Amino acid sequence: MRGYREGKLVMAKQLKRTDSGSGQGLLWLFGVILVIQGFGSAITEAGWDTSFGVAGLLRAAHMPEWVTLLVGFVGLALLGMAARRHYASKRADGHP
Repeated sequence: MRGYREGKLVMAKQLKRTDSGSGQGLLWLFGVILVIQGFGSAITEAGWDTSFGVAGLLRAAHMPEWVTLLVGFVGLALLGMAARRHYASKRADGHP
């Protein structure tokens, strides 16, 4: 933001963030999707002997069954990263 003070052009100080809001939102989104697809697929396969979504694609690629759980854990890791960045940015902004 620009302004004039005593006839001189002055640039206002802006907070610089290393993480954009859309990038943060994507971490949350992909984390939730992978958790649902990974753990949901594993539960569905164990309970009803059918696969959907990521599990169906992994079965078609002849991947082992534990890979769907790995997808769920990757989703948990993404959610953990998103939560860590969220709370770190709140602390940096001075919010408790």
